[in-house]
Amino acid sequence: MRVCVIGTGYVGLVTGVCLSHIGHNVICVDNNEEKVRLMKSGQSPIYEPGLSELMKSSMEAGKLEFTSDIASGVKQGEILFIAVGTPPLPTGESDTRYVEAVARSIGAHLDNTYKVIVNKSTVPIGSGDWVRMIVLDGVAERQKSLVTAGSGSSEEAAKEINAEFDVVSNPEFLREGSAVYDTFNPDRIVLGSNSQKAIAMMEELYAPLVERKFAEDNSLPEVPVVVTDLNSAEMIKYAANAFLATKISFINEVANVCDRVGADVTQVAKGIGLDSRIGSKFLQAGIGWGGSCFPKDVSALIHTADDYGYEAQLLKSAVSVNQRQRVIAIEKLQKELKILKGKTVGLLGLTFKPNTDDMRDAPSLNLIEELNRLGAKVKAYDPIVSQSGLSHGLSGVIIETNPEMLADGCDALVLVTDWEEFLKLDFEKMAKLMAHPVVIDGRNFLDRNALETLGFRYVGVGRS
Repeated sequence: MRVCVIGTGYVGLVTGVCLSHIGHNVICVDNNEEKVRLMKSGQSPIYEPGLSELMKSSMEAGKLEFTSDIASGVKQGEILFIAVGTPPLPTGESDTRYVEAVARSIGAHLDNTYKVIVNKSTVPIGSGDWVRMIVLDGVAERQKSLVTAGSGSSEEAAKEINAEFDVVSNPEFLREGSAVYDTFNPDRIVLGSNSQKAIAMMEELYAPLVERKFAEDNSLPEVPVVVTDLNSAEMIKYAANAFLATKISFINEVANVCDRVGADVTQVAKGIGLDSRIGSKFLQAGIGWGGSCFPKDVSALIHTADDYGYEAQLLKSAVSVNQRQRVIAIEKLQKELKILKGKTVGLLGLTFKPNTDDMRDAPSLNLIEELNRLGAKVKAYDPIVSQSGLSHGLSGVIIETNPEMLADGCDALVLVTDWEEFLKLDFEKMAKLMAHPVVIDGRNFLDRNALETLGFRYVGVGRS
């Protein structure tokens, strides 16, 4: 099938590359000329394991191309994905101006062939009908321009542009750092629309994934396809992320109680996670959730509830717990080092999670800000940030290029991001370089016994 993906951010690029890999002809559109030039050269603008290799192979096979010309993309695509950002506004609601601009532009370039317009961006509930309205506005503006240019009456102009399309909500459930894997091994595919024709085209598009032809284990049953109305599909995305964020905040709250009563949250999480009604995923206590999705989507759902006269108290509490959890490492540092003014603290990891270069709403940013306020010197090492030059946007922190330089002279280390390679660091050497061998394990990730054997004072979250 012919696919156009508008927006090559995290979701758009992964979607376009993976759809081209399973055999579709994909054109990706972005209005950033420099970014388009980079992608045309075969380079991915984002870090995601496996993405660059798939991108290059699809381009070599003639299945994937990039352009800044949206008219060309709309003309070529049977299915048009809107995959632009919806960042949070100060009020908590989603900023949908980019979605609006794309929808209007699609309308301005529609021809007389049927199109399926897919909302891949995470948009407020009710956006499907809104996008349809904006597309029609774009069509009307083009018709008006045709009349002005001398094409005759508006009725004649309308005949020239017989725009036939349907809108589908197709939320993504990709984890940064595992997005390629998640695309080929989805838990479910959600399609929201009232059009059987549109649903049929989307089912054809995703058939190779539903049949697990590209899955790690293709012997599993077919991927469930949830077909629903537009509003329910949009709500599914928000509800999923809000639930996962709440689950993390719950175990973090339990961890804080464990710290006070002498229990070990890792054992508690194991005990409750074996209950099939609860499950073990997202029960890892630590210093809180961040990134581009959870904070934005939970806030947007709270704002939507407020708009309709309902106070989402549980979700507000989840956010409150998470904000408090961001600085739990500061409390632990103060307990170990007492006064932080004049002390040197090293952060192991900066990104909000491993296997990504994403710093959006990362807990490390809160730690840097608070440690600076308290007069501490802050250093950091991150496998991606330290090597990529992304550190130029950070202030109040010295970015080191290797773990040994980070440890040198530190009064304490704080494990912020659970990068797999941190399990293999030469902690014996690092301990000798430190002023005080103290480790605050903000993810309960490191080997406590091994570190204590090396002479470290180990402090976890919710681990007495």
